[in-house]
Amino acid sequence: MKTDKIIIYTDGAARGNPGPAAIGVIIKDEAGTILDKISKRLGVTTNNQAEYQAIIMGLEKAIGLGAKNVKVMSDSELVVKQMNGQYKVKNTELRPLYQKVVQLTGSLESFKISYIPREQNKAADAQANKALDSGL
Repeated sequence: MKTDKIIIYTDGAARGNPGPAAIGVIIKDEAGTILDKISKRLGVTTNNQAEYQAIIMGLEKAIGLGAKNVKVMSDSELVVKQMNGQYKVKNTELRPLYQKVVQLTGSLESFKISYIPREQNKAADAQANKALDSGL
């Protein structure tokens, strides 16, 4: 199924920081229909690295679905502010992940990333925890 406008809900979770980490991604069309879910264990990393990985995987999937207009919803205030240019990316571990997101969004007609409270991101959080709990 090809769709032009996609909303991606992302969550990167780490038990310990750094610690065992995983990502959860929910991809929806503009009508709210779930197009895909991603749940993947990353190994040992930080929560911020995991959040960037979730965004990268979500963007790659959305672009593969034919998306041209993407909105990312994340409960990571740091990552959202870095992507929106409000914070500099000072951490050398985060810089290549940030650059990968910028590269991916370059192929889109429009890209927006917004912060949402954790309570509004329960589905993506559940996907990340599913991976952590099951070792996917």
